Amino acid sequence: MMDSQIAMIGLGVMGKSLALNLLDHGFNVTGYDISQQNCTRAADEAQPLSEQMDKGQFVLARDLTHLIESLVPPRVIALSVPAGPIVDSVIEDLISAGLSRDDIVIDTGNSLWTDSEAREHRFAGKLRFFSTAVSGGEVGARFGPSLMASGDKEAWNYVKPMWQAIAAKVDVNGLPVGPFESGEACAAYLGPAGAGHYVKMVHNGIEYADMQLICEAYYFMSCALNMSANEIGQIFSHWNQGVLNSYLMEISAEILQTADPVTGRPFVEVVLDKAGQKGTGLWTAVNALQQGVPAPTIAQAVFARAQSSQKSLRTVASKTFSAQLSSQGALDKKQVLSELHDALYCSKLTVYAQGFDLLNATSKKEDWGLDFANIAKIWRAGCIIRAIFLQDIADAYLTNPALDNLLLAPGFVEQLLARSPGWRASIANSALYGVAMPAMSSALSYFDGLRSDILPANLLQAQRDYFGAHSYARVDEDESLRYHLSWSCKTKQQIIV
Repeated sequence: MMDSQIAMIGLGVMGKSLALNLLDHGFNVTGYDISQQNCTRAADEAQPLSEQMDKGQFVLARDLTHLIESLVPPRVIALSVPAGPIVDSVIEDLISAGLSRDDIVIDTGNSLWTDSEAREHRFAGKLRFFSTAVSGGEVGARFGPSLMASGDKEAWNYVKPMWQAIAAKVDVNGLPVGPFESGEACAAYLGPAGAGHYVKMVHNGIEYADMQLICEAYYFMSCALNMSANEIGQIFSHWNQGVLNSYLMEISAEILQTADPVTGRPFVEVVLDKAGQKGTGLWTAVNALQQGVPAPTIAQAVFARAQSSQKSLRTVASKTFSAQLSSQGALDKKQVLSELHDALYCSKLTVYAQGFDLLNATSKKEDWGLDFANIAKIWRAGCIIRAIFLQDIADAYLTNPALDNLLLAPGFVEQLLARSPGWRASIANSALYGVAMPAMSSALSYFDGLRSDILPANLLQAQRDYFGAHSYARVDEDESLRYHLSWSCKTKQQIIV
């Protein structure tokens, strides 16, 4: 029987793609899936690779016992199954089938990070549980994803050669290279169990916001500048040649310049404006609220998807409230596009700042010791939010690992000072012309809040003390000292609490 270095349980879109990627790089793979259709499709696509001398061999397992027997010890088994109880069920079945305490089980699904922590404790002494969050979708998994690994450090040392081989690569300038070219791998060990899936969760939160920001720029061009989808796509293609270069900008440009094969109309115009979501952006927003970390643009992106689902309500409201457009005359198209370009850049940078702020807070709380420069590096290729300025983010954290907020890095300070006037003009225009730009507006509000030495929380805290005796600190005393004012008395009296 052929000896496999790794087995893949779950041969759906992602599992099959990862298996084929491993074969491409010379690793022998055993595959297993309860779906015969998935098994047949994976075997058919693997056969041409297995026939090549420099590729790995693929075998389908009859059952879990057969799968375990096909592997060289310590056995490495990757799971590409739906997140949740199914992961636990498959692991229990593997233990029953003969898995040992030295064997490694890797969860590559979209699991909640706290589930990964719980599984490490649950299966301790029975096997080595490991997790690797995968970003890049089907194409990334097939030809080079971004891999965020966490858990047992010895397990990482064992699987590291495989993960670095199949991961996306970047050159010395931080730019993506082909799947078989040499370069720095976008795969890294991030810390204890849960860390990898947490970083992927925040990645997806940033992704939600980044997508929404691009959509808002498109929407403003369409509504306020009366530009066609094709014309907007051409502008996006041009922007993608500079500081806004990213995977999401690239595909948005292509989408906008694509015609519907049925009607011939711009494809984007025949797509119903109701956005779906799988929950990871929601997880990020909820976690930010729980941690007390401001990530308003990520949360607003989730809310924007929720509002898009209220299609019938919006249709009624659109007929009830007529458009309230500015009476200031036509906009200067060239100037407005330049301002919108800067607004999109500043907003995107602010979203990354919110994401890294959340990573920083949780890293400290969980004692993970996350390396933010390393995280930025493995996001430079393979993943959905890959963008040219991730190299600048990595450089910022390499220069100052203890950076309090990404926006305070000298290079980004310079960019924000130069581009923020266009940001403000774009948000003002969105309000005057009645074009909703919730994420971009919240990003600007976050920035203005960050740069404000004094916020109106002084009045808010006084309100809390008035109706709930929640106490307050004074600007002329040590912050640790708490006071309460006797509001019900005619002569106000301050007491120490």
